Order: sequence, then C-alpha cells, then structure tokens
Amino acid sequence: MKKLSFLDKNLTLFIFLAMSLGIALGKFIPSFADFLAIFQVGSTNFLLAFGLIFMMFPPLSKVNFSEIKNIFKNSKILSLSLIQNWLIGPVLMFLLSLIFLHDKPEYMMGLSLIGIARCIAMVIVWNDLAKGNNECVAGLVAFNSIFQILFYSLYSFLFLNYFPLVFGIQNASVHVEITEIAKGVFLYLGIPFLMAIFVRAWLIPKKGLEWFNKEFIPRISPITLISLLFTIVIMFSSKGKLILEIPFEVLRIALPLTAYFAIMFFSSFYSAKKMGIGYSESVSIAFTAAGNNFELGIAVAISIFGIESNVAFATIVGPLIEVPVLILLVKFALSQEKSFANRV
Repeated sequence: MKKLSFLDKNLTLFIFLAMSLGIALGKFIPSFADFLAIFQVGSTNFLLAFGLIFMMFPPLSKVNFSEIKNIFKNSKILSLSLIQNWLIGPVLMFLLSLIFLHDKPEYMMGLSLIGIARCIAMVIVWNDLAKGNNECVAGLVAFNSIFQILFYSLYSFLFLNYFPLVFGIQNASVHVEITEIAKGVFLYLGIPFLMAIFVRAWLIPKKGLEWFNKEFIPRISPITLISLLFTIVIMFSSKGKLILEIPFEVLRIALPLTAYFAIMFFSSFYSAKKMGIGYSESVSIAFTAAGNNFELGIAVAISIFGIESNVAFATIVGPLIEVPVLILLVKFALSQEKSFANRV
C-alpha cells in the first residue's frame, strides 16, 4: 500500500501559504497587478489559462479509458456509483450550500460547480491508501471522465441558472449561457483531455504501460499542485483588502463541504456493504463518490466569472478541506475492513 506523498499530505498547508503570498503581493506590491495585465486579452488571461490547462493535464493522463469495460461487468457497482455520483452528489452539494449559504448566491454557485465535478485524480490516492480495488476505481474514474465531458455543461447550466430560482434564490445580475459554460469546459477539460489522450497514445506504445505509470506520471503529477497554487496566489493578490474577512468566509464554505464529504462517503460505503459488495470495491465506490474534481470546478469558475469572483473563491476552499477530511475517512475505512470479512 502506498503512502500519501509529501505534497498531497501537506496540500492544506500549501494552500494557506499560497493564500498568504497572494494577499501579500496584492497589498505590498501594487505593480503585480500591472504585470498580470500584460497577459490579459479580453476576458482571458493567457498566463492563467495556460496554468489551468496544465492543472488538468496530469490527472487526465492517469486515466486508462480501456478500464471502462470492466465496470459494465458488475451492474451493482455501476448502478450505485452512477446514482451517487451523478444524482445524489450534485443535488446534495446544492442543498447543503442552500442551507449554509442561502444568503451568498455566488458561494452557492461555486460549490455547485464542485458538486457536479466528479473526482478523477485524488480518488486513486485515497482508494490505494484504504486498500481499495485498483481495477474498480480505474474503471469508475474513466467512466466519470467521459460523463463529465459529455454532461458537465448541461449540469452547470441547470445548477447555476434553474435550481436556485426554484428555491427562491435570486441573483438577477448573473445568468450564465450554456454556450459560455461549454467554452470553458472545452478549454479547461477538452484541451487537456485531448493532450492526455495524445500522450498516452504516443508514449505507451513506445515505452510501455509500466514505464508510463511508474516513471512518466510521477514526473508530471506535481504540475497539478504547482498550477493550483499559482492560481491561488493570483486570485488572492486581488483580495488583500479582505484579509480580515477571509477566515470567516473560508469557515462558512467549509461547513457544507465537510458535511458533503461525510454524507457521500458513509452513504456510499454502507449502501455498497448492504448490497453485498466486498470491502475493496465498497472503498472504491465510496471515495469516488466523496471526492471531487476541484481542478475542473476552479477552472470553469474562473473562465465564466473571473479570477476575482466569489464563485471562484468558493471553489478554492474545496481542496483546502478535502485533504484532512478524506485522510480521516481513509482511517475509518481501514477500521471497517474486518467487518466485511466477518460477514456471513
């Protein structure tokens, strides 16, 4: 069983440091904003766009899409994962944000973008740490990747524009067109997806799958963290004046996120156990449902609402909370392994 890497284990600390650095740059170096403006063309900052695309590239490169066929062999696993990831997960995140953040529509939007972005990267780490089934999680990740490409734009349109109005949440100044969402999804999911497909098709036949997984993937994996931290620094460089408000705002956003992780994990884990699914597969289902693709949520939020928006700010809090909570859930899962073995 692998151990959590130094970078992954300390992600929460790195995010706090990046926030602090960004605030310091914005507060004490006013010319930093002028430097960023050099790369701005219209609503797109090409320096930032480049970083966001490469933030998505490593996790997508890890996905072996040939594993999808294995998921269809077990209807219990497929049906439970499909319901948890693409029905319960997005709706639960929306309802929790409605309960905790009904007076903050932009934060609600940010969490909605996270809720519909299913995990395709860190779930592999959590699954391995908790002794999950590697083949099962690979298939679920591949399935969720394709599903995101096909339906993320539609889900975003519904959860940003339609459902808030149903529950009386008014934010008349914001109405997002589905074409605008689709452009962001293509830029920050479609392009890195095509890059990942090309790299796998080029390198695996030449070097072999073992070399690709053990040599190439570890080399490019830090790119995601570097790109994420770069994005956070840029974002918080414009929030120096909010330095005293930020801790409270982070806490408000953290509450529904923590509840979401716990509910998604336990409901998936025990549903799988009740259905007679084994421990390793139950772990894979639970962590696939509980984790989220924060990279995609952050990228789409920035592309649609801008780097300085509260929508983008809410998505940044996601990985800040995910790591410590899911480490605890890994420990819990391992404590339950014997209960599966003792079933009659």
